[in-house]
Amino acid sequence: MVGRFRAAAAALALGAAGGLAACAYNEELGRNQLLLVNDASLAQSAQQAWAQTLASNRVSQDRAGAERVRRVGSRLVEAAGLSDRPWEYVLFENPQANAFVLPGGKIGVNTGLLAIVENDDQLAAVLGHEIAHTVAQHAAERYSHAAATQLAIAGAQGALGGSNPDLGRQVASLGGVGAQLGVLMPFSRQHELEADRLGVDYMARAGYRPAEAIALWRNMAARAQAGGRPPQFLSTHPSEATRIAALEQYLASRGML
Repeated sequence: MVGRFRAAAAALALGAAGGLAACAYNEELGRNQLLLVNDASLAQSAQQAWAQTLASNRVSQDRAGAERVRRVGSRLVEAAGLSDRPWEYVLFENPQANAFVLPGGKIGVNTGLLAIVENDDQLAAVLGHEIAHTVAQHAAERYSHAAATQLAIAGAQGALGGSNPDLGRQVASLGGVGAQLGVLMPFSRQHELEADRLGVDYMARAGYRPAEAIALWRNMAARAQAGGRPPQFLSTHPSEATRIAALEQYLASRGML
């Protein structure tokens, strides 16, 4: 009887996290999202993170490169319907081919990315992808899922570990690993594929060639083969092969190839 009570209590604790999350329909994604917060709620934290990034990283003195990022990014922002808010673009002196977006309209691009992209269309593929994360409220959704997961683990630990501290610690440990591999990481991969899809839509609206997104990822795949990657199920990003296949299928369905 005690075991059944504990199991029921754990189930209630796990269900409580889901009950706290507000369900909202995102028309761009065509699906519901669990949102405890929105991007506006994260703006202050994002601003602090942006300030720290600016303070701890070297801003590139390549004015032409910075202007190129701003020009391409501005066209995509307008295509995404986000030109009603201020955007800030910064080019960082960093050899890694990377870019990122923060809530509140902050986009960072590394000089290493400019060294890889072969044209403005491929740069637009990356920036369109980053802007798509904002439209999709992926940062808010990731935060909400992480918060809900932590609440569920804490509830289960309290329900199961009250009379057995060792069991409670095991639940917390196994729950954290299970959530990371089973919920948070795969969900991040879903976000990346969604951003790829929305990003090529914005490319097309802005007058860029969406097929260049595939060319970009083929170049990335060739580079990744030399350095090696972890298995896809242990990565927050889909493999280049997965992204290429998904983009090819989507572009073909939209007549963009």
